[in-house]
Amino acid sequence: MTSTIKTEPFVINIGPQHPSTHGVFRIKATVDGERVIDAEMVMGYLHRSMEKLAEERTYTQNIPFTDRTDYLSSMSNNLGYCLAVEKLAGIGVPDRGNAIRVIMAEFQRLASHCMAVGAFTNDTGAWQTPVMWAFREREKILDLFEMTCGARLTCNYMRIGGVAFDLPKEFMPGARKLVQSLPGFIDEMEGLLVENEIFLVRTRKVGVLSPEMAINASLSGPVLRGCGVAWDIRKADPYCGYEQYDFDIPIGYQGDSFDRFIVRLEEMRQSVRIIEQALDALPGGPHSTQVPLALRPPRGEAYGRVEGPRGELGYYIVSDEGPSPYRFHIRPPSFINLSALKEMTVGGSVADAVVVLGSIDIVVGEIDR
Repeated sequence: MTSTIKTEPFVINIGPQHPSTHGVFRIKATVDGERVIDAEMVMGYLHRSMEKLAEERTYTQNIPFTDRTDYLSSMSNNLGYCLAVEKLAGIGVPDRGNAIRVIMAEFQRLASHCMAVGAFTNDTGAWQTPVMWAFREREKILDLFEMTCGARLTCNYMRIGGVAFDLPKEFMPGARKLVQSLPGFIDEMEGLLVENEIFLVRTRKVGVLSPEMAINASLSGPVLRGCGVAWDIRKADPYCGYEQYDFDIPIGYQGDSFDRFIVRLEEMRQSVRIIEQALDALPGGPHSTQVPLALRPPRGEAYGRVEGPRGELGYYIVSDEGPSPYRFHIRPPSFINLSALKEMTVGGSVADAVVVLGSIDIVVGEIDR
């Protein structure tokens, strides 16, 4: 007689307190043995009601709120919000202010991607070398931020109409020295990992996402470009003069976790190209436009967006001619990109689910606003 072994699915929780969830976030996974057959996202542990609180503060006072959403890319968050307010109020930005914004946004992309690729290697089981290398370079970028605005993480540097301060005299030599050394670091990371057999086994064909699924789910950033879709707001809807800069849009071809990793490495190379061009062509003149302290934009609505390190970061603002926004809403890329997590994890192992989550590169602060 032959007997059939029957298994019974059971539910396990990855998080909310778990280093692989990159914050206070929980995956409620239903597993059959080691295979994931269902996955449910549980969020809200970090909700701070920022969007509602912003409706009681002036337009300028809301800038620090944006630092505390995606706290790994505060410059990009500041920029997206200021662009929305400037669009709403019809405020122009001097050429120098736009160039400085581009430099800071691309340095922020580099710093964020350093964190992303370093933490991702840890998720795949790598030892400490890659993440320490990545953090070493990130610290150099944060030194430039601190030199310019006095803060390293929550910079609060962008302003409606430009930036808060002009670049200090020691910024240019420090920035040029850094952009000269960064390509060597990117090459080191690539040489260490892209042919590593263990890393390839952990990432190739893991968390595969089709271009159709990515587009239908409104994904953006490296997660979308890793599927082969060459969509970048800096090219599709340029802002801050990005149309003046020469750079490429890296894409993947398999839509797996490895491609999302490679796209981020290639984006770092492109960011270095943009910064070099911006430093060489940095115009003179004022760094900001004078804006009333109690700004009262005309009645209306506006949506401003940037290509943040994680994808399309948008701010929707409605004005009733008061000193505060009547409505304030954020379109966070981490939240949207996370919507495809179930499709990417079902069918794989529990260990693969950790890799997939790491490849999305979420920041819980902007998921739970």
